[in-house]
Amino acid sequence: MTRVALCGAGMIAGAHAAAATQLGHQVVAVASRSPQRAATMAEPFGARAIAYDELPGGADIVVVATPPQCHADDAIRMLEAGAAVLLEKPLCRTLDEADRIVDAAARHRGRLLYAENLAYAPVIQRMIALAPRVGTPTNLEVRSLQSLPPWGDFTSDEWGGGALFDLGVHPLAVAILLANAAGLGRPVAVEATLRGGERHRSDEHAEVALHYASGFQARVVSSWQGGPDPQWDAQLAGTDGVVRADLMPVPSLEFDGDEVALPSFDEPFALLQHFGYTAQLRAFVDDIAEGGEPLMSASFGREVLQVVLAAYQSAGRDSAAVALPFTGPRDRTPLQLWHGA
Repeated sequence: MTRVALCGAGMIAGAHAAAATQLGHQVVAVASRSPQRAATMAEPFGARAIAYDELPGGADIVVVATPPQCHADDAIRMLEAGAAVLLEKPLCRTLDEADRIVDAAARHRGRLLYAENLAYAPVIQRMIALAPRVGTPTNLEVRSLQSLPPWGDFTSDEWGGGALFDLGVHPLAVAILLANAAGLGRPVAVEATLRGGERHRSDEHAEVALHYASGFQARVVSSWQGGPDPQWDAQLAGTDGVVRADLMPVPSLEFDGDEVALPSFDEPFALLQHFGYTAQLRAFVDDIAEGGEPLMSASFGREVLQVVLAAYQSAGRDSAAVALPFTGPRDRTPLQLWHGA
């Protein structure tokens, strides 16, 4: 049985804790900026509410689900304290922070998982497996459209970025994985258009074009202006077929219009399983036991972040293309790149 601690006590930390419980692991400690929130989260799991400086609190794995500006310091401190780290997305805010995380993960035998849960979701894994069957790609689009979450500080300058930085890392990761599986390799440039909201400087709607060496372009849309009913979907079309996935409101998968079977899960953990939280933690526990680097490594998280940074810089330059790898300022957050700070 693996012991898990939570660094942060928000909704997503609770999802990771529920996944741990489903797998038969023990949540032993919860730390939060708010002692009351820590106690509230800890109580149903029979865990202790502790201070941040008491972590890892006897845990084998610490879930770091603090605000992005805290990720680098929190993750590195847990690695150095001897725990493996499941680090929530986005990886961090700047390239300097990302390189610190990647270096620390390497020093500690790759014992850090970048929590891109969709990479472990059955619908996305099966879509990736079908990607080579579409032939030469002609279209790739991944979207995440929903309303702005009513919790959290997502639109604060301290957070570092808005809809693309926080929500958009999901469709960006899926697009990168699908394009690679279809033989396109990695993107070589980015163009982006961002649209802000009211009473804050963050973006609430983002449209991104990923350019590939072959001349192919993939499209990613991420929005907090999508209305109350979330729509998360992906489509990859090619000369030999089309594969399409819906993640919200209901997971489904089709190839050339024919339904592709997905596993069914029993409540109350069905959503955690559909969206990859359970498989993600199971794989990480196995990676730790076998001494292997996770599929979603710190390096992959950095790869997604550099695309995000390039996109914000593009938006700040009237949607001009920005080459990858990103060579812009290493100490700027996405919002600072967008607004020219």
